[in-house]
Amino acid sequence: MALMLGSGLSNQSGAAVAALAFPVLGPVGVVAVRQWFAAAVLGAVGRPRLREFTAAQWRPVLGLALVFAAMNLSLYAAIERIGLGLAVTLEFLGPLTVALAGSRRRIDLVAALAAAGAVVVLARPTPSTDYLGIGLALLAAVCWGCYILCNRTAGARLPGLEGSAAAALVSGALYLPVGAWALWQHSPTPAALCCALAAGVLSSAVPFVSDLLALRRVPPHFFGVFMSVNPVFAALIGLAVLGQHLDAASWLAIAVIVTANTVVVSTAPRSVSGNRDAT
Repeated sequence: MALMLGSGLSNQSGAAVAALAFPVLGPVGVVAVRQWFAAAVLGAVGRPRLREFTAAQWRPVLGLALVFAAMNLSLYAAIERIGLGLAVTLEFLGPLTVALAGSRRRIDLVAALAAAGAVVVLARPTPSTDYLGIGLALLAAVCWGCYILCNRTAGARLPGLEGSAAAALVSGALYLPVGAWALWQHSPTPAALCCALAAGVLSSAVPFVSDLLALRRVPPHFFGVFMSVNPVFAALIGLAVLGQHLDAASWLAIAVIVTANTVVVSTAPRSVSGNRDAT
């Protein structure tokens, strides 16, 4: 639980810092710098032995790299258009789907459905609704659900941090051409580069490792429901750092998500919440 909470707080703090660099670098430039830095850090720490990987080990690594790259770009593009809190809340539909698919308990299903209803309230249509931004956030949701499953498989098939490190290296390589083009089109400033680098640490390196270690201890559906804390962190950090305000109905919807998360965690049996034999 500490790993998952730390991952969520770090991830949303990094997203807010990254948003500060959007006016200079754009979402593509920020994501590229973030991916490159995360690849350097995780590659140095995990030290993956790429030549020794089998085909069965490469498959989840490549899937994780592709999903991670697409998830970050679609989420950051959504944040630029609809704000941090709403974008991350819609992205939560991915873990929520994993929770619904893997749940064995009725209380998990009820909590997940309550969270889904809250998400509907947060995304309710208005005359100023940005449907492209919502679509990008939903694409990030699909990627996040796939990320949970790929990350768990990579952690099961590769020792230590080798799976995460290898995926980060591949993802960083994928962003070399598009990132070079984005930085050529947008002249970077030292402040913007620092924000993008900080996003690489907070939103890539820290949660990547934390999620891998957490998914070795808990089932994917439990991880998915617990990640409902991310919309709460996103709304609070968006307010504090970016000045993005939510109305009363949105805060009420977030409170429902928090309540659903609390019910699931507090009623989880020891064999689920404390499982250390998941791999």
